Amino acid sequence: MAELSYTLLRLLPKNTFSRAVGAACRVRAPAPVMRAAIRAFAKKYGVDASESERPIDEYPTFTEFFTRRLKPGARAIAPGALLPVSAVDGTVGELGEISQGRAYQAKGKEYTLAELIGGPDAAADAAQFAGGSFCTIYLAPYNYHRIHAPLGGEITGYVNMPGQLWPVNAVGVRNVEKLFCVNERLTTFLRTPRGPCAVVAVGATNVGRIRAVYDDVVTNARRTRKPARKIFPQPVPVAKGSELAIFEMGSTVVLLFAPGVKLLARLSPGLPIKLGEALAEEGASPATGGASR
Repeated sequence: MAELSYTLLRLLPKNTFSRAVGAACRVRAPAPVMRAAIRAFAKKYGVDASESERPIDEYPTFTEFFTRRLKPGARAIAPGALLPVSAVDGTVGELGEISQGRAYQAKGKEYTLAELIGGPDAAADAAQFAGGSFCTIYLAPYNYHRIHAPLGGEITGYVNMPGQLWPVNAVGVRNVEKLFCVNERLTTFLRTPRGPCAVVAVGATNVGRIRAVYDDVVTNARRTRKPARKIFPQPVPVAKGSELAIFEMGSTVVLLFAPGVKLLARLSPGLPIKLGEALAEEGASPATGGASR
């Protein structure tokens, strides 16, 4: 049945549909209607409302509820300048070493980092992670949907790649070839004490928008339908655990790390993980100083 739904999805104008859903979610409905809709969503998906920055009845639109902040202190960021942490709440998908510039989407399915990042300088952008490691984390509808820096340092730039908006759940991962490389995505590049790092936010069906907090960039917008690569003349300082971007619906993040970052053995596909949990041992600074593009 799920596979049949994907056959039907091929006929749906997914980006246009997603923009329409997103616009509807940003509309201010009468307060009683909005409260009822948000409560129904929270109940259906098991949202932990106790963690929200404010009571769920106080959100004027569905999008503001979906992109809600957490209460201060709701997530502990594991300390250590050389200790990478999870950038989001979610469930671990595939993870491992980056071999020959490739990572895994699912068993028997792989993609190159150049395809994932995309843009006019994809090969060079991907090359800095050769021999490093990757970790894919899926965000379900009940998860907190803000994306944070896995390490402190500087934001050096980004690549915004337009694309399709297939669902990114388990069925999508099994059925759509190179799913993360064909969907909309925003890659944020960081220069950190552990070397270059990239946070690849992948869009999905429905709202499909990803908003950066460090620059004026929004995915699945009519004004950004061409690949865009921007390297900042003056990198933007960023603290470990601070916000990078916001998902306006559930999706996936792929974290890319430089050589020398070895992911913890306890991490495995299907493992729930929270923002701020350690992903690797603290390790040491790269001998080169870890400069990224």
